[in-house]
Amino acid sequence: MNPRAHLVIPAHNEEQTLPRLLRALSTGAAPGELEIVVVASACTDRTAAVAEAAGVTVLETTTPGKVAALRLGDEALTGYPRLYVDADVVLSIKDVRALVEALAAPDIAMATPHPKLELDGLGPVVSRAHRTWAQLPSVRRSGVGSGVYALNEDGHALAFPMPDVLADDAWVHRVIPAARKTVAPGASSAVWPAATVRALVRRRARVRLGHRQLDQLGHPAPPGAEAGLRTLADLVRGGSVPVSDAACFAAVVLADRTIAWFRRIRGNETEWSTDNTSRLPEPHEIRTEAPRPESARKGR
Repeated sequence: MNPRAHLVIPAHNEEQTLPRLLRALSTGAAPGELEIVVVASACTDRTAAVAEAAGVTVLETTTPGKVAALRLGDEALTGYPRLYVDADVVLSIKDVRALVEALAAPDIAMATPHPKLELDGLGPVVSRAHRTWAQLPSVRRSGVGSGVYALNEDGHALAFPMPDVLADDAWVHRVIPAARKTVAPGASSAVWPAATVRALVRRRARVRLGHRQLDQLGHPAPPGAEAGLRTLADLVRGGSVPVSDAACFAAVVLADRTIAWFRRIRGNETEWSTDNTSRLPEPHEIRTEAPRPESARKGR
């Protein structure tokens, strides 16, 4: 059968997390249902080897950066709809099918799953901050933070070619009109968020700088995208968020704003890095040493 969905998975040193995603995608999938391209981007681990062991197409590049990997993988895909999936999330074939179905609706160009945060083992402060973020109206209505977005041909024409931006998902969310986006019913992605307060603050500061870059490129955030004190107060009054959770989130927001401000005045706004606290080893790692088949490996 022809693929029903075409996936790009950019991966920088994702040897530990990539196998669980590829297993989830393949379990229950019909033969030929998915076209999957993993782009091993400036990796120093066995990311390419574990992807090849799973039988997917692998592209290797020494050029660092997620957007460069997305563009390279996008060029290799052969059809639509297309899904762009972070290597450290888990998305099942059921979720892929729900995204494909959502994209078939009239006038829809982009679909996302709902992010399902995996908070087991996290400390109380960072867990409370994450729980509050998940309840924000801007998150619940957009699917932001899911690590996945799906585009049909219309959506692809709006989002690509993608410029060299810090936040690819924010770029796609901003260039596609709200009326043409949907959170796919029944679709969710498991997301392992920053595991410590320090990592969360630094991640949010990076995201804030990415959003500022998009503002400067002429793609401002829609009204209500930034959670203010009024939004938090409304969530507390409505019973969605306890006061203690809201206070933890407010403290994180204040800290990330401060770090982003210092980065701006120091002139390192374009610095981007990986949060390794969300990339914990799997209980069962793939440790195959099989040679890489030339039919699946392409270097660029």
